[in-house]
Amino acid sequence: MRILIKNIKKLINVRAESPEKPLAGDELGQLPVIDNGYLWIEDGLISAYGESIPSNIAPLEMQADRVIDATGKMVFPSYCDSHTHLVYAGSREIEFMDKIRGLSYQEIARRGGGILNSVELLHRTPEDQLLAQALVRAEEIISFGTGAVEIKSGYGLTLEDEIKMLRVAKRVEEQTPLTVKRTFLGAHAVPARYAGRREEYVDEIVREMIPAVAAEGLAVYVDIFCEGGFFTVEDSERVFEAGIKYGMRPKVHANQMSFSGGVQVGVKYNARSVDHLEYTAEEEFKALKGSDTIATLLPGATFFMEMDFAPARAMINYGIPVAIASNYNPGSCPCGDMKFMMALCCLKMKMFPEEVINASTINGAFAMDVDGILGSITVGKKANVFITKEVPSYEFLPYSFSTPLVDTVILNGKII
Repeated sequence: MRILIKNIKKLINVRAESPEKPLAGDELGQLPVIDNGYLWIEDGLISAYGESIPSNIAPLEMQADRVIDATGKMVFPSYCDSHTHLVYAGSREIEFMDKIRGLSYQEIARRGGGILNSVELLHRTPEDQLLAQALVRAEEIISFGTGAVEIKSGYGLTLEDEIKMLRVAKRVEEQTPLTVKRTFLGAHAVPARYAGRREEYVDEIVREMIPAVAAEGLAVYVDIFCEGGFFTVEDSERVFEAGIKYGMRPKVHANQMSFSGGVQVGVKYNARSVDHLEYTAEEEFKALKGSDTIATLLPGATFFMEMDFAPARAMINYGIPVAIASNYNPGSCPCGDMKFMMALCCLKMKMFPEEVINASTINGAFAMDVDGILGSITVGKKANVFITKEVPSYEFLPYSFSTPLVDTVILNGKII
């Protein structure tokens, strides 16, 4: 299908060549745009763009299967949400009430809530029902403007249920237009059957789960919750070494609740990203600086858990590449709206609109290893874009954080 979008008020994040590395420092604040632009989509790819003047668009209008007049509207590359737990069963609003009554995340977990609550719900839910729930969420995030998503396991904590989750994530990829990356997160929490025997559970992950996941080709990343009360740096090393052996690149839930060492162990094992990072300072900055590891911020979870936000401004000033993701999950962020995540980063972390747009598109693409095909308006990349409603400026998106502003979604060159 050939689509011409013309009279675009602003065509956002236009790059003649895709960046060779994630944007960091001053580069993160540089957002190339074309005023009064056009975008030509052919065979599912971005084929041309430029200024929307008659000499440019007249020949294309004659060839187009569909012409969209975007007067007063803007076109963005679709969001790349590089950290979610999109596959889960049920909900945990009762814990929301516990939180309001003053219980901490750790206290809720000790009472059998938290991750272990989701583990029990998922165990009781058949695969087809789990898929049906996940597809509803997938359609929701598509409507928000997301075109690529990473989906983690981690609510199974048995080989059978972890495999079930990853199979569902694969079916989401097959049944929706989303670009999906799958991550094995067996080390999300210690299951009840291993209470007091954490290291034995790590043995099971390393010896049984990772080989089985690899045998079915169900995950490209291996992740761990490196945090006090969950898993240690030493556990992380064991899991990473096993994952790397089977071709899985590490990611880390790092430094969410303490200075856990998760950042340093992630960098040591060339993790694609270290995520959360509420507890980071000079030592973590030094580890990240110059590495190939991206700092991924999850402001929705920080907001929902009423924690102090990650020091994004200091990270950017230090020259660390920053991405933004939703962390869509039932316990700490039941929200997949990337526009809201951008607003939180602006308001609570003092990031600028240009920075949050880059962090949620091109840097998010790097955090999922899809930067060569997604994340910017670049000829040859997949035509994953969304057209806004009429808006006064691109700053209006994070400013108007609860207003639905997506008018049209195009994924893989097709109007959704």
